[in-house]
Amino acid sequence: METYGLEKIGLINTESISRNLSPAELTQAALRRGEGVLSETGALVVETGKYTGRSPKDKFIVDTEGVHDQISWGSTNVPIERENFNSIKGKMLAYLQEREIFLFDGFAGADPVNQKKFRIINELASQNLFIRNLLIRPTKEQLENFGEPDFTILVVPEFKCIPEIDGTHSEAAIMIDYEAKMVLIAGSQYAGEIKKSVFSVMNYLMPFEDVLPMHCSANMDPETGNTAVFFGLSGTGKTTLSADPSRLLIGDDEHGWSERGIFNFEGGCYAKCIDLDPEKEPDIYYAIKFGSVVENVVLDEEHRPDYTDNSITDNTRVGYPIEYIPNAASPGLGGIPNVIIFLTADSFGVLPPISRLSKEAAMYHFVTGFTSKVAGTERGITEPVPTFSTLFGQPFMPLNPNVYAKMLGEKIEKYDTKVYLINTGWTGGPYGTGSRMKLKYTRAMVTAVLNGSIEKAYFVHDEVFNVDIPQTCENVPSEVMNPRDTWADGAAYDEQAKKLAGMFEKNFAEKYPEMDPEIVAAGPKA
Repeated sequence: METYGLEKIGLINTESISRNLSPAELTQAALRRGEGVLSETGALVVETGKYTGRSPKDKFIVDTEGVHDQISWGSTNVPIERENFNSIKGKMLAYLQEREIFLFDGFAGADPVNQKKFRIINELASQNLFIRNLLIRPTKEQLENFGEPDFTILVVPEFKCIPEIDGTHSEAAIMIDYEAKMVLIAGSQYAGEIKKSVFSVMNYLMPFEDVLPMHCSANMDPETGNTAVFFGLSGTGKTTLSADPSRLLIGDDEHGWSERGIFNFEGGCYAKCIDLDPEKEPDIYYAIKFGSVVENVVLDEEHRPDYTDNSITDNTRVGYPIEYIPNAASPGLGGIPNVIIFLTADSFGVLPPISRLSKEAAMYHFVTGFTSKVAGTERGITEPVPTFSTLFGQPFMPLNPNVYAKMLGEKIEKYDTKVYLINTGWTGGPYGTGSRMKLKYTRAMVTAVLNGSIEKAYFVHDEVFNVDIPQTCENVPSEVMNPRDTWADGAAYDEQAKKLAGMFEKNFAEKYPEMDPEIVAAGPKA
């Protein structure tokens, strides 16, 4: 039996090893093993059990001399000893004795200059199909000459850790050893852990190659090549606003920015399915077909999916190859971005619907990663709650935030990239009083940014939020451009604006006490 070199990591005496199987073969294996069922569209539907989302409290980084001074240690990047890592690794390998192994060798990074080789070792055929969709798939020739991987990820969801013995927080563990170039994923069947482990590795490696890794979507004009990137946390409209039929989708989630331009880290998409509507998001809806892997979506007796059913979880998902999207760029390469758009859903109703950021302000908001939870959506929340996620991807950024912020600032200055903050949240008052910004207005603002017409507007500086607000935008009523003008009570707006600005200041002072003074000075002022 061909072992493909797995004995080098101690994986021996397996029942079988299947490498880079086709979607049909992996789907067939998953069905044979009882891992899932087919929906009426032919997609493989699985349930992920106890873990229906990422488990950030179970993530660790091996603390070694070689990486200790590079990692931004804290509640997100939690250290663990190499001894614990090796012990769990040994137990996982022992667990795989006499079992079927599904192996996928593929790439992260569409730019060959910065491309990395990843080897994924799976216990489950369904997870192997998932990562086959999400990574960049090698050609036959590339597979024959694959050689040694840059990183290996061992994924064994049925192996359960024992916290008292293994030094973990639960039965699940996601451990990255940057020096040993290996990731362990134990105890969780949620496939997003594999995808985000690849991302975490790329976020560590890329800055050393002068590439800025970004948790963002990206698209480009097929004629001019003008490229835009969209940053935004969940609920801000990143997926919706970057999906433009008149532009090519470079990627929906993970990218690098090098001196040659933007490149997608991935070869697929991992989209939310909850309340999926064929009219609002047709690309995702029609990508759920044979070859796709769907997680935790409820099927009826005739295997028709009910995307409104959240009885398993709100975090229902589908993973599919990016070529399932009609206007996807192939390969996933774009130019130097001429535009960056930060998206936020401000439920306080005080941020401008669109504002221009200076280089320093862009670095500030990049580090801050602000949006807000809506009052009434969670028990005990009676007013908007600010949410700050460093670099719009805090759980996946192992280095000091200053490293990424400085890279962004340098690239903005070098390439004269324009940066805008767009608020897709509330206007005319906070959640409960005001109303959500109309999607058609937000789309008009995005269009004005992409075609450059917004630069012709007259701008006014906002002293509280320290941004420049355009006073006009094509196809947007002028009265919505300044948020204070949309409130019935101007004094109430002023109070709420200062309150949110104070939250920005408090968050920044607590999280980034060593950040450069010019970045601090570019933020809101309560």
